[in-house]
Amino acid sequence: MLDIKFIRENPDAVKQALVNRNAEADVDGLLELDTARRAVITEAEGLKTERNSASKNIGGLMKEGKKEEAEAAKEEVRKIGDRISELDEQVRELDEKISHIILYIPNMPAPTVPVGKDETDNPVLREWGELKTFDFDVKPHWDICEELKLVDFERGAKITGSGFPVYTGQGAKLQRALISFMLDLHTTEHGYTEVEPPFVCNADAMTGTGQLPKFSEDMYYIPADELYPIPTAEVPLTNLYREEIIDVNKPIKLTAYTPCFRREAGAAGSTNRGLLRLHQFDKVEMVNFTTPEQSEEQHEILIAEAEKVLQLLGLHYRVIELCTADLGFSAAKCYDIELWAPGVDRWLEVSSVSNFGDYQARRARIRYRDENGKPQFVHTLNGSGVALPRLVVAIIENNQNADGTVTLPEILRPYMGGLEKLG
Repeated sequence: MLDIKFIRENPDAVKQALVNRNAEADVDGLLELDTARRAVITEAEGLKTERNSASKNIGGLMKEGKKEEAEAAKEEVRKIGDRISELDEQVRELDEKISHIILYIPNMPAPTVPVGKDETDNPVLREWGELKTFDFDVKPHWDICEELKLVDFERGAKITGSGFPVYTGQGAKLQRALISFMLDLHTTEHGYTEVEPPFVCNADAMTGTGQLPKFSEDMYYIPADELYPIPTAEVPLTNLYREEIIDVNKPIKLTAYTPCFRREAGAAGSTNRGLLRLHQFDKVEMVNFTTPEQSEEQHEILIAEAEKVLQLLGLHYRVIELCTADLGFSAAKCYDIELWAPGVDRWLEVSSVSNFGDYQARRARIRYRDENGKPQFVHTLNGSGVALPRLVVAIIENNQNADGTVTLPEILRPYMGGLEKLG
């Protein structure tokens, strides 16, 4: 979340950032509550000073034998104490109202983020690889998955509902191979520590990374246990250090495979058919903790690490920078990686790599000690390294053959028992 002091001192900048994001928040109402809170605290502190002085005076009156005056002074101290209790309750109520508003205010976009009205204003920074050409009519992945029995969409829908596919045979093995390949890459070449976190989190963890309260309707929830199936491994990984002071002189880099659960799967239709948008999907995530001085450089390192996955798989992709209106709620800056999928004739987002600045750390109270030993908020970053469904789409559609088989990227073949083709 944003620092209330920053909002107080820069209200116009915060309001302009909301305009640039196409977002709304009651900044003026927040500042009114903040002013009222500070006035109440000032009054309470003054009364506490008065009470301390009066309490000391009671002892002197008793020693002097002025019992009636001492009793009157005690009554006055009691009244002051009652008023202080009233003011403390007012502060508590104001804190709740302030917290409610401030948790709904998105992060400030970094100064370098392009201002735009929607995703059409996202600039393409670079492309890698070449657009593949075919001498036969290409098929969409759902047809190939059905023919090769890689995914059973109908039985998944029967078991749970739409958006919950069942991977079978070589399809299931491909999922496992991709997860192992990405975890091995990040831990052996990119310096990550692998973590296997819980797949459910409590409300504090969801609030710490920004999913709650704003996106509560997008989350699955288990009322009996007051737990949320995670929408991304970013939540448990970031909250590993919630309410801690950590050492980030060297960036802390964590990676994890988890399933992800999201209710906001979108409407049915050809644009969301097959594996394009799911309620449950697998993802390998990368989370970094660093100092403010290192975070910008670390963001560039993080996007390169995500790109390396796709380069080794030989897939044609592009990197775009999100403009202000398309920026995620908690992000100060974000790059998206999109894969080309010829079967559906679209670019598909497969990774978002975000720098959150101290926005998440302030919510989760994750700090480090600066060179003077003073606690400061860390900067957090995360990136998909990468999400599997659309990666599988791109692999299948780009590597399909005229005979109906799918050639596997060479880097995956050891993970597939030496298999060269799906078929």
